[in-house]
Amino acid sequence: MNFAIVGCGFIAKKHATAIEKIDIAKLVAVCDKVPATMEYYKEEYDAEKYTELEQMLEKENIDIVCICTPSGFHTSIAVQIAEAKKHIIVEKPIAMTIEDTDKIIDACTTNNVKLSVVHPNRYRPVVQELRKILEQDLLGKISHASCIVNWNRNQEYYDQAPWRGTKQHGGGVLMNQAIHNLDLLLWFMGLPNQVFSMEATRFRNIDAEDVSVGAIKFGSGALGTVEASTTVYPKNYEESITIFGEKGTVKIGGTNALYFEHLDIIDMPDNEIKELKESIKANPWGTPGHQWIIEDMVSAINEDREPAVTGEDGKNALKLVLSFYESAKLNQPVIF
Repeated sequence: MNFAIVGCGFIAKKHATAIEKIDIAKLVAVCDKVPATMEYYKEEYDAEKYTELEQMLEKENIDIVCICTPSGFHTSIAVQIAEAKKHIIVEKPIAMTIEDTDKIIDACTTNNVKLSVVHPNRYRPVVQELRKILEQDLLGKISHASCIVNWNRNQEYYDQAPWRGTKQHGGGVLMNQAIHNLDLLLWFMGLPNQVFSMEATRFRNIDAEDVSVGAIKFGSGALGTVEASTTVYPKNYEESITIFGEKGTVKIGGTNALYFEHLDIIDMPDNEIKELKESIKANPWGTPGHQWIIEDMVSAINEDREPAVTGEDGKNALKLVLSFYESAKLNQPVIF
């Protein structure tokens, strides 16, 4: 299948690398308003270069387009691609508002094209194993969960691109970093009923928040906490999700949530726990998440099914971020 990439910034290289690793996939074109950013893809992959999306869609034989632009531009680009009858893989967050998200989803539905949102952390080996534990109900009834992202993004990071840290095009720590973890929290725990949040901009000279704390009441009745920041000195400190159940406690953690930091389950023998921990340590990253997402889209088209991470999944993660923002603004709980 023929791929194109729109937006040739940092994240686009992950898409290009993933496409190259898939036997039946080929990167045929790239599109960006800045011609110099496309040179790498011409030299490395022999991809045709376009500064105008409409021209690329008309001239090239494309099956799937990866949208890697700043988040605030996703909607208009996605609608144009959908109307050209091309399938879409869009980087997180799917959009910056629910209204814009619905425009993307509706355009894909109307034009009968598939839509997948890049939440690659779902494919980390430790995350996959925790999902299996929950699907097998090994933890029993869940009382609560904790989600933590305490990272460092210094001022130089935000100054690299004018959209970073802006409420219109990038968002703060919740929208741009922790949204991956919020997606996992929803994947593990289900949808919330209610959220409450407080946020601040403490250290970074940006428009959006650099630290946020929040609480969630899930539909199941379980509770959750979220702590996210880009203010940690001097480097990334912790990325973790902990789930507390009546029959077990599991924490995936480290600086990038790659390992079982705690795994204690009544119905899981000690030797099985040890083997599982060791197998994860032996290959913590596994196959890159972007490769999984792209391979899944190819399979979804061939099998005529929904992709594993759907537009609705992307919408739910965005809605949780926006609910936190609304709660912080109102200084009161909000209904999800």
